[in-house]
Amino acid sequence: MTKACSLPTSTRQRARTRRNPVLAAVVGAVVTASAGASGAAAATAARPTHARSAVVPLVVYSAQGYDKAETQAFQKQFHIPVQLDDNSTGPLLTQIEASKNNPKWGLLWVDGATAFAGLDVQHLLLRGFEPKVAWNSLGRQAVPKDESYVPTGVTLAGAMAYDAAKVSNPPTTWSQLLSPKWKSQVGTNDPSQSGPTYPFVAGMMNYLHGIPQGERFFSQLKANGLLVNPTNGPTLAALGSGQINIALVQSSAAIGAALSDKSLKVRYLNPVTILPSAIGIDAKAPRQEQIEAEEFASYVLSAPGQKVMQSGDPTGDSLYYPVLDGVAPLKALPSLAGVSTQNIDPYVWGPKENTVNSWFDQSIVQ
Repeated sequence: MTKACSLPTSTRQRARTRRNPVLAAVVGAVVTASAGASGAAAATAARPTHARSAVVPLVVYSAQGYDKAETQAFQKQFHIPVQLDDNSTGPLLTQIEASKNNPKWGLLWVDGATAFAGLDVQHLLLRGFEPKVAWNSLGRQAVPKDESYVPTGVTLAGAMAYDAAKVSNPPTTWSQLLSPKWKSQVGTNDPSQSGPTYPFVAGMMNYLHGIPQGERFFSQLKANGLLVNPTNGPTLAALGSGQINIALVQSSAAIGAALSDKSLKVRYLNPVTILPSAIGIDAKAPRQEQIEAEEFASYVLSAPGQKVMQSGDPTGDSLYYPVLDGVAPLKALPSLAGVSTQNIDPYVWGPKENTVNSWFDQSIVQ
């Protein structure tokens, strides 16, 4: 079997897969706005108007697959130099924590509102800014009350990818994963490394009505042979190589892998956790850099910015659900209409992230 060659192997938290000719229509997809004036406004974010000083480099910390394309497009459009630090979410948050008294970043762009809530309660994010756009229902649910971060898209945490050639009757509930039938066949990521995985872990704890109940679930998964890799890429590579038959990963990574390997299928167990991607701005950055960060966030939610997001990583992070009226998801994405989802309160679960991740690493990874 050669499927591993076509699956992502990056150690970053998202899946990277080779381009597939079948995806030509997806790669070429463009952002669509509704015919009415309100729809056009929904897909267009006005550039903030500020009295600008001399530009300074905008330092962007990002874990998004389309971040290089987006920062290059922004730099070309506005002639603002961008320094991109592209890494997994866990290391980026560690860098922010280590430098919080002397910040080295200007803008953070990762998956998981919990990460931003955790920074916000430490007063590390600029508050009171949101681009003037027409949010859809996903966007309205994701905007924080204090406007401390900007939603940019939605994926799902804990999607189940499986090899249909080997698994004819996949699990239909979370509890079924604990059955001896699936012993040593299930894999997931380390939440301290993979940004989308902590919301998955927190989502299971929320669904099971408490941290102790969630710890029991993951301890039982471990006893049943759970394989833990750092991020989406290695977990999906293990699925492709036959080391496991079920991978619990971010929906965009799972769908991207299934586009490249037709034996893979994706299912959402009840419930699956909504996972917003977002942009946060350093509260301690120089004001000029904050202004440029606001311009960047507005550009991301403009029609050109959305086009780059949807084309920059077509078998990975581009497979997101838009948060704007008048912007359609890529055709490869299934409708959310039949999916049972839950939202978790980022301000409840964000401050618990370090504690939960430490427990997971000590009790599940080791």
